[in-house]
Amino acid sequence: MARRTFFSFHYQRDIWRLNQIRNIPNITGCAAAGFEDASLWEEAKKKGDAAIKKLIDDGLKNTSVTVVCIGAKTAGRKYINYEIEQSIKKGNGIVGIQIHHLKDQKGNVDPVGDIPAKLKANGYKVYKYTNHTKLGEIIEEAAKAAGK
Repeated sequence: MARRTFFSFHYQRDIWRLNQIRNIPNITGCAAAGFEDASLWEEAKKKGDAAIKKLIDDGLKNTSVTVVCIGAKTAGRKYINYEIEQSIKKGNGIVGIQIHHLKDQKGNVDPVGDIPAKLKANGYKVYKYTNHTKLGEIIEEAAKAAGK
């Protein structure tokens, strides 16, 4: 079953880390991985507030899972709560994935970041990213927990 997955993350700080996950062939190839990616990482940086919320809403359409990629500064990111709230409203499976330990473009890793409050308050599971196979399993588990 194909899983369209919305990736929520801190664009400026973590795009390099996220691309390490997104560029793994088994993850970007939806047939092999079992899910598709509906992230907004390109557009989100260029738009204003209302436009970003519309992009988030549009990006969530036809998704069954939201993966909140947690880096050092994710919990303080402006749109994190909106993305989680909209994902809850939509009934998506939601999971947090810690990515602070992945290297950035300069080869640096970050300290562990705080778990976004909306993830904690709603009891969503949080995992440390280990590999693409495990990520696919976690996404499937989140979808099933949401009844998707």
